[in-house]
Amino acid sequence: MLKIANLTIEPALILAPMAGITDLAYRRLMRRFGCPLAFIEMINVRALSHNKNSTADFFLSDDTDRPLGIQILGREEKFILNALEEIHKHPIDILDFNAACPVRKVVRRGEGAALLKEPKRLAKLLRLIRKNTHLPLTLKIRTGWNKDCINAIEIASLGCDSGIDCLFIHGRTREQNYSNDIDYKTISKVKKSISIPVVASGNLLSAILAKKMLEETKVDGLSLARGTLGNPWLFKEIETFLEKGVILARPQLEEIVTVIFEHLDEMINSYGERIALKLFRKFIGWYFKGQRNVREIRELSNKIKTKQELLDLLSTNFLKKTEVTNE
Repeated sequence: MLKIANLTIEPALILAPMAGITDLAYRRLMRRFGCPLAFIEMINVRALSHNKNSTADFFLSDDTDRPLGIQILGREEKFILNALEEIHKHPIDILDFNAACPVRKVVRRGEGAALLKEPKRLAKLLRLIRKNTHLPLTLKIRTGWNKDCINAIEIASLGCDSGIDCLFIHGRTREQNYSNDIDYKTISKVKKSISIPVVASGNLLSAILAKKMLEETKVDGLSLARGTLGNPWLFKEIETFLEKGVILARPQLEEIVTVIFEHLDEMINSYGERIALKLFRKFIGWYFKGQRNVREIRELSNKIKTKQELLDLLSTNFLKKTEVTNE
């Protein structure tokens, strides 16, 4: 169980924000598979301030989609304040400030992981947010900027002094991006150095790796991202392995196809069939990762225009002996 301010998250597993991924359809699917807290996609405060009408779909949610978090990115105080005003109009339960994004265009603007090089500036922004929101406030960081600047302990301390309720830490530097090994030692040192909860992320692609993170760092919770792509079963796999030491069997193809259409139906409800199918294409490869003809399926799926066409494609390639309904 993870406690962040007035929120209780059990099991202590969180769906991290992922651009172009964690929309309402994705979040609802993950929640059905055991995800207790999910985040909307990360959003830049400048965009949220300037394009309030065009960001309306960004906040799409419903009563089943709670508790719900949002992660903001930025460095300009006036836009942060404008963004907070807009966020407070929606049913958001927790607010995360991003000082971890490694993308080049982001750090060039001095945002995301670039703020790890400006601890005083980061602390000032956190104090501003803390003063102007009633929401539980968290901070997402990395272990440092590069191997010569591992300053996560310093940043964590400044975050605590600035009023954050929980720290999220990715176990790599900005220089590493999403490659190379996880720095479990630094995460462990951060956990020991502060009194607030710490949630870790990085390489959480399986139940075994999740247990390794918990055992080596003693953090309070885990934030899942890429490991959930095509694998909503990951939440239950981790929970079961931690509680019982049992690795759940991978789902059969029939179950994977069933979940694919559950996911697609959720997207159709949000976007309509034509747009949903276009957006859904990227998920096909993830769901069938490791299958012999996944490349061919991915290429063919780029041409589909209806749900029935996708059903026919998957039935022909994966379910030749199985009757599949299209309800």
